[in-house]
Amino acid sequence: MSKRRDNRLNSREVDVALEPIEFNTLSFDEAFRSFIEDAERRGLREHTITYYQREIGLFGRWLFSEDKAELISRVVRADINSYVDYLKNERGLKNGTINTRLRAIRAFFGYLKDSKYIANNPMENYPLLKSRTGNIETFSIKQLRQLLNAPDRRTFTGLRDYTYMLLLLETGIRLSECTGILVEDVKLSEGVVFIRNTKNHFHRYVPIQSKMKEQLRRYLKVRGTCESDALFVTLDGEPMQRSSLQKIVGKYGSRAGIKGVRCSPHTLRHTFAKISVMNGAGVFELQKILGHSSMEMVRIYVNLFSSDVYKRHKEFSPLKNL
Repeated sequence: MSKRRDNRLNSREVDVALEPIEFNTLSFDEAFRSFIEDAERRGLREHTITYYQREIGLFGRWLFSEDKAELISRVVRADINSYVDYLKNERGLKNGTINTRLRAIRAFFGYLKDSKYIANNPMENYPLLKSRTGNIETFSIKQLRQLLNAPDRRTFTGLRDYTYMLLLLETGIRLSECTGILVEDVKLSEGVVFIRNTKNHFHRYVPIQSKMKEQLRRYLKVRGTCESDALFVTLDGEPMQRSSLQKIVGKYGSRAGIKGVRCSPHTLRHTFAKISVMNGAGVFELQKILGHSSMEMVRIYVNLFSSDVYKRHKEFSPLKNL
């Protein structure tokens, strides 16, 4: 007579019993679809969702080419290593670009693990590639004057574009953040602008000084009332789209004949950081205004642009008394 089974399962048997069926059946396409649907439910920015679709979609194509997309649960760490090797050796991508893809893939597998669609996360503690931070492009004061003198402020679009570029320079806000600003977010009496469309979903106020307040006051007076609540609008009164705002700095940079630097909203953000650091801004103030969730990028700005070290070098230079 066989021994009666113990009704209580051991730990290994419990794992088997409670393992979701999806562990063995979910394909890459199904997993990818679930991830994007979850991102939409959580209200992630359209720009972020597009980023995930692009980067994870490219990873999915590689999985299909390697016959590894049928079951997402069978993707292991060695496959991630192979994908990185492919990007480096066959595609010739730089480490920074590869890291952009790895961050998206990490979010993807993190979601699958948290949702219990996979038992093991191949991206768990996966290190990003070392990427040297090169010189961050910024505008010189001369280039800033050329850029800001380029719009024809006798036209509505010129006045609008000048105000937009001045606001980017004054506050260092991101393009996507500027796109989301409403008229009601401009608090002239308080000297702040409310930023609602943030990268990390933490709303914040950014300070503006007298020149910026006066320029916004002029623009708002000319803008008048229209159906859209957006701060920056077209001639038809429609809100300016991200793609249109993206092109403004480049258009006027080209018109002003600016060379040797990429004319973009992000370059104005870098320029804000540079001038702020050179004028004595601290890391905590800079982090709060720029809306960085960590100190990493702020420290890079300080290391690159702080003038203190150069001033102190005059005092301790080994050649001083030779």
